[in-house]
Amino acid sequence: MRFDVTDLKLFVSIAEAGSITHGAAKANMALGAASARIRGMEELAGIPLLTRERLGVTITPAGRALLQHSRIVLQQLGRMHSELDEFAHGLKGHLRLYSNTNALAEFLPAALSTFLKDHPGINIDLQEHVSDFIVRSVAEGIADIGIVAGSVDVASLETFPFREDTLVVVVPRDHDLAHHRRIWFRDTLDYDFIGLSDGAALQDFLVGHAAQAGRRLRLRIQLRSFDGICRMVESRAGIAIVPASAALRLRRIMAIRIIPLQDAWALRRLTVCVRSLAELPMHAARLVEHLRKT
Repeated sequence: MRFDVTDLKLFVSIAEAGSITHGAAKANMALGAASARIRGMEELAGIPLLTRERLGVTITPAGRALLQHSRIVLQQLGRMHSELDEFAHGLKGHLRLYSNTNALAEFLPAALSTFLKDHPGINIDLQEHVSDFIVRSVAEGIADIGIVAGSVDVASLETFPFREDTLVVVVPRDHDLAHHRRIWFRDTLDYDFIGLSDGAALQDFLVGHAAQAGRRLRLRIQLRSFDGICRMVESRAGIAIVPASAALRLRRIMAIRIIPLQDAWALRRLTVCVRSLAELPMHAARLVEHLRKT
């Protein structure tokens, strides 16, 4: 059984896209050629790798095994090319970094700006996701590096401390809750909220905790940044939950009150996670070391 690198790259693209059409486009291949390659791979394997459906494809158990091995092989090839590039032209590479909202908004911009300045040959695909999804993505080789909340189960991944932050409630200075020194999340759910836009990892996290309490967030408006959220809070449009790092920064310029949450999950120990530091491409390993030191 012999699959070439083009086969493996195409299969990974199709599996991630959930569609032969979109996977072929991602791999810069014509649809007919991509379909022929997949048929050829299935003939070599002697078993279906994909299940064709009306709206796309799903991976069979055999296909999932191939996907995992393909990612490992492609990652090792990337590491080989990166190390050879370092000898020939200076370090070059591309890596995927998945992060939760807190780290992405408050800590990564400064850390990554210095890294990219010092490593002009490296490109980073930075994506925001919830911590559970990040752990799965790193474990399956979809992402090279993840930054997650320390409370999530990181299974067999290697982890390194990154930052520590806490989720807090922000309210107008004259709000009904402003006199509280600390508060439980459930006691905020009777009030209107200002939230992050749909798809933000932190927003999904809070919606999930509200559902666990048998409630829902009464969202009046959703914005893309903590700055915009706190500005709306200052204008008495509602209350919000944001990282303490953002709240303390914005309290200097806005009339808001900060109330710590008593819930255990409010403490956010942010952790860098990888499958294996020793097996990372050199440029990805250098980013991990940079994040640990900054």
